[in-house]
Amino acid sequence: MPETIVEIKKKLDDRIGQPVLVKAQAGRKRVATHHGVLSKTYPAIFIVHLNDGQGSLDRISYSYTDVLTHNISLAFE
Repeated sequence: MPETIVEIKKKLDDRIGQPVLVKAQAGRKRVATHHGVLSKTYPAIFIVHLNDGQGSLDRISYSYTDVLTHNISLAFE
């Protein structure tokens, strides 16, 4: 992934509407995995609409800082 928040936002702007696999740190040794679609980008966050049926969440937001610090990883399908 790119090395600045501006570059990350530009890359995600080009991928709006595409399926994505998100792996997020959920604790010390736990990783949460979500399948969804990148739906919107905002100046500080981006939204992923989930389609994996985990819990009652239908969308989740992440900050570009999460990507920059490797707290989450994105894999476009």
